[in-house]
Amino acid sequence: MNRPLFQAGPYPGTPLRVLDPAESSDCTSPPRLLDQLRDALRARNYSVRTERAYTSWVRRFIYFNRMRHPAEMGQTEINAFLTHLAVEEDVSASTQNQALSALLFLYRCVLDANVGELEGVIRARRSLYLPVVMTREEVRAVLDHLIGDKWLIASLLYGSGLRLMECLRLRVKDIDLARREVKVHDGKGGKDRVTMLPGSLELPLREHLRSVKRIHEADLADGWGRVLLPQALDRKYPNATIDWRWQWVFPQARRWKNPKTGAQGRHHTHETLVQRAVKEAVGRSGLVKPAGCHTFRHSFATHLLEAGYDIRTIQELLGHKDVRTTMVYTHVLDRGGRGVRSPLDGW
Repeated sequence: MNRPLFQAGPYPGTPLRVLDPAESSDCTSPPRLLDQLRDALRARNYSVRTERAYTSWVRRFIYFNRMRHPAEMGQTEINAFLTHLAVEEDVSASTQNQALSALLFLYRCVLDANVGELEGVIRARRSLYLPVVMTREEVRAVLDHLIGDKWLIASLLYGSGLRLMECLRLRVKDIDLARREVKVHDGKGGKDRVTMLPGSLELPLREHLRSVKRIHEADLADGWGRVLLPQALDRKYPNATIDWRWQWVFPQARRWKNPKTGAQGRHHTHETLVQRAVKEAVGRSGLVKPAGCHTFRHSFATHLLEAGYDIRTIQELLGHKDVRTTMVYTHVLDRGGRGVRSPLDGW
């Protein structure tokens, strides 16, 4: 794997250095700092995306401090790095908070160090951005320019209020056609929830699952057909990897191959394929709004509010931890001047 390799010395005062790939195979060398960080994140069931983000921020922190070992640094260096992000790099408040979270995790969970209260940090200014929302006609226009599984995915994003990765990570067992429910497991924040399945998607989804099952059966006939399972369930239930219920609802077109074992299986569809398809559909529809996959979710919430559903119900369907997050859609409902009718329109 082509990535910078950091070697942590046996003592806190030992500076970090970039390893030659050949050195990384030495079994007698102590664990590398970034490997310790990854192990700590995986032990706590953090997502792969969080692991990549935190590792990147720790790497940037080390480079910013001229390759010094984090164990010999503390509050002063962290403050300087966060201030640099806000002042010199002009990052957003959420980006600065992510960097802070990564460093706090490193010190508290890997180095077992207390950095105290971080005072004097120049914080990036937090701005309130109203979400982009499409009208029903605009949603229909974009969907009309999508076909196949991309159309079905986008329809679920809008019809069920799913995040893109929540939709792509759906397994067959998560779709309850009889009850018209979609079960989201391990969503954002590690939360599970149940949301609606639009009745208009029942027939297209049945046909799609039949097609996916034929692909799965063909893979099994070829000696493959295994899927990755979460949290080492494949060791507890060895046959679950080929069980139809655990297969992805939206599998990739091509099988992946494990270079070590030679085993083949299918990942779920990559998010960039859907994002590209939606972007092209937005362009072809003539929509001038900067709409994307997440815009379908924003539109789902706003249109439910317009239909008179209460904010708590929508919060539950979206999986928001705090109702204040859901309340942002009430601002989108307001029309110019917070819903006040202009006197010019009264003539």
